[in-house]
Amino acid sequence: MTNSTRTNSLAGRREWTALGVLMLPLLLVSMDVSVLYFAIPSISADLEPSGTQQLWIFDIYAFVLAGLLMTMGALGDRIGHRRLLLIGATAFGAASLLAAYANSAETLIAARAVLGIGGATLMPSTMALLRTMFTDPGQRAKAIGLWSGVMTAGIALGSVMSGVLVEYFWWGSVFLVNLPAMALLLVLGPLLLPESRNPRAGRFDWLSVPLSMAAVLPVIYGLKEIPSEGWNVRYVVSITVGLLFGALFVHRQRTTASPMIDPALFRNRGFAPSVALNLVSAFGIMGSAYFTTQYLQSVLGKSALEAALWALLPSVPIGAAAPVATSLVQKGVARARVVTAGFVIAAAGFVVLAFAGTDSLWLVLTACAVLAVGGVVVMSQIMDLAMGTAPAERAGTASSLMETGSEFGGALGMALLGSIGTAVYRHEMPASAPDTARETLGGALAVADRVPGLARVAREAFTSGMQGAAIGGAVFLTLAAVVAAVTLRGVGTPEPAEAEREKVSA
Repeated sequence: MTNSTRTNSLAGRREWTALGVLMLPLLLVSMDVSVLYFAIPSISADLEPSGTQQLWIFDIYAFVLAGLLMTMGALGDRIGHRRLLLIGATAFGAASLLAAYANSAETLIAARAVLGIGGATLMPSTMALLRTMFTDPGQRAKAIGLWSGVMTAGIALGSVMSGVLVEYFWWGSVFLVNLPAMALLLVLGPLLLPESRNPRAGRFDWLSVPLSMAAVLPVIYGLKEIPSEGWNVRYVVSITVGLLFGALFVHRQRTTASPMIDPALFRNRGFAPSVALNLVSAFGIMGSAYFTTQYLQSVLGKSALEAALWALLPSVPIGAAAPVATSLVQKGVARARVVTAGFVIAAAGFVVLAFAGTDSLWLVLTACAVLAVGGVVVMSQIMDLAMGTAPAERAGTASSLMETGSEFGGALGMALLGSIGTAVYRHEMPASAPDTARETLGGALAVADRVPGLARVAREAFTSGMQGAAIGGAVFLTLAAVVAAVTLRGVGTPEPAEAEREKVSA
């Protein structure tokens, strides 16, 4: 069944069961972003990777995932998203098995790269299939709200799961947990999931694949390195090269007869603002996480596992955020107002964070919870708007653009807010402190036993940097709220008939 043959009917038990099946790969893909947080020390002791190899073990998954999202979204529109999902699940499961029993750093890096390829097929395919199964706008909004909540919670859950598994098993177990879920998907997917593809898609533009990767990867790499290394010329050049390839990619899409990303998508009212505002939402969530994870461990002195467990608490209210936002829109509240409110809530979270001191555990956790709620409100509504305005036959492409924007936004948030925090930290540190101590809090704590009082000063300086970054984040998200109110005015407001259908289905 293709999208063109679907009618705007209500989904039943089969579709909701299929949604549960789709949540499995989505949860695992999001967990794999953070699943190595506590496994790296054990991996280092077992495989003895070099410093460069250790970085690649950690980062190669996210880089490959970000670089291939647009390619896989467009490919799924052509060959079928169910088919691509099952192919990706097979690759993800096989790579998980290879990673679990890797006997060298090179093998683990290769396995993590294949996991990234599989993840890039799974993420846009799940959203495209969701778009196919839930044609009623009200039901689709609820399903996308669940999708957004699972995606956000998976990142937090991944680090905790890795800590527990490494504590009681060996590091390879963090990959083996993927196998039962992927096996279940391969069994139930063909039975429950409809096929979804564009019956009128042209030939696949293979030249756009390297162009898209050359545009995405250098920018993501540069932005990820800037928070820890500063605005090094190498990273600025990397970002510049990526932007140049990005311009070539856009030119290719506008001039070729069969583009990988159809420029017509951006002519649908609401789609372009959705991509931009989704990027900004990821900017806030990931930019704050850069500081709060360090705060829990290096300022408050929590162990890695303790910090991860505490970090789970802000995820609790996420489950209610998207459904409440969806309910408001379906009751007639303008989507622009709900999205604007989401940005205001997230900005308020940054404001709360700006009042944190060096012993403010509950204040920081509260700030994280408020930020997460605001971010999920925005992301769920923006994703629903984007998928609703995009043609059904291009659902994979639309989803991949939104997810690529999230990757850019997260990296940009860590780079810009991280730079603000680092600048304040270095300004607050005394000139007499060792050079390594003036660079980072970690460097200061490493030599603190040789300099009396250095640890206290460094923790206070880091907290001041976090406060400065929080003020910057609050200003940025407040501006985003204004932009959302203007660009989304009159876009995506449900018709009364849709609300009536929801009542009937209930």
